[in-house]
Amino acid sequence: MSLILLLISVVLIVVLTARYNLHPFLALLLASFFFAFSSGMSFEVILDSINTGFGNTLGSIGMVILFGIIIGAFLEHTGAAFKLAEVVLRMIGKKRVHGAMGIMGFLISIPVFADSGYILLHPLNKSLSKKAGLSLAGTGVTLMLGLMLTHVLVPPTPGPIAAAGIIGADVGRVMILGLIVGLVSLPVAVLYGKYYAGKTYIDPNPEVDGEDIVSATKSAPGAFQSFLPIVVPIILIIAKSILELQLGDALPNRWQSTLIFLGTPVIALFIGMLLAFTLPKKLEQSMFSTSGWVGKALLDGALILLITGAGGIFGKVLQQSGIATDMQNLLSGVNLGIWLPFILTAAIKTAQGSSTVALITTAGIMAPMMVGMGFESEWEKALMVVSIGAGAAVVPHANDSGFWVFTQLTGMDIKTGYRLYTFGGFLTGTFAALMIFIVSLFL
Repeated sequence: MSLILLLISVVLIVVLTARYNLHPFLALLLASFFFAFSSGMSFEVILDSINTGFGNTLGSIGMVILFGIIIGAFLEHTGAAFKLAEVVLRMIGKKRVHGAMGIMGFLISIPVFADSGYILLHPLNKSLSKKAGLSLAGTGVTLMLGLMLTHVLVPPTPGPIAAAGIIGADVGRVMILGLIVGLVSLPVAVLYGKYYAGKTYIDPNPEVDGEDIVSATKSAPGAFQSFLPIVVPIILIIAKSILELQLGDALPNRWQSTLIFLGTPVIALFIGMLLAFTLPKKLEQSMFSTSGWVGKALLDGALILLITGAGGIFGKVLQQSGIATDMQNLLSGVNLGIWLPFILTAAIKTAQGSSTVALITTAGIMAPMMVGMGFESEWEKALMVVSIGAGAAVVPHANDSGFWVFTQLTGMDIKTGYRLYTFGGFLTGTFAALMIFIVSLFL
């Protein structure tokens, strides 16, 4: 019954937003209440799901979204984003923007959460797409799928790290297999974005024409200065991840603690925002007013925050309903070899939205089953973790905060988001699982 209710809830969100043009925030709330009451959840649990779902989601990514949007505003208004696009296009060529964004997303999401990585790279992707005359739908989907691959497959992202610990797999082996499977799957994401998603045209910046781009590029700051607000946060976040991996359970010293603090996404993005304030030739008070660059950026950010928070409520309601346990009971008794962890994770991910929760939940289910399934060697354990990771990439939809960050930043309606991004996640994750199955034949 809970699976049927989930399907009805998803259909309800799509119909309310696409057919009746209801605001996604209200559609998500209505779907959350529908599922909660229909599944028989108590009033106390419903209230807890609303409060923790909204609060925890925005607590983890809210400030990151706002800082990232302010960085994007300064990059755009000063012409720095177009300067970045000019440099990157000169290096890769106009015909390779999709590949470039896929690779950049793949690399950056190894230490950076996919949502944060998309927010960081969105201004650059938007400018590259505008300069190259491409649809933001194609390049945006490619970027998001590239980010997603390493987010679920490659440590030190928290999900794969946690799954490796629960399974008892060697992190180095998981990293090697995750990188191999991810790199083989990345071309699928690039080709999908270029030849399928790219056919749906979304103007990267409808308010800016070709002459505006030329003018903005001429008055823009230098390339080095333009890159700083994006590159510095990424370097800090990567450095933090590497340091924590090296420290293990050891206590950090004063300097290491400082670096860990600076590499926390919210602090790293705050530093990036301060660097963005150096981009204008002259800072003016009007830029920071409610009607200026910052004010308009925060208005856009408020809408994204509301929708992302409502998506967190929907995901939390699903988690609290015990739907993940229903998925476990349905699939855990089926012997499907290396496909079992993939299918189980995909089902839990689809049900409750969080890739990290799906990774950890499935790892806990599979750990006691490893010996019985014949997965005893170190490489087989690592392969199990990567298979779980591939399942966490499948079917991102309305209960996933990344879905809302992606659709709102690209200006994509919900129906199109399902058609392009949700299907792209299914396609890429399933292809990765197929590659894992082929690798398993030789291990």
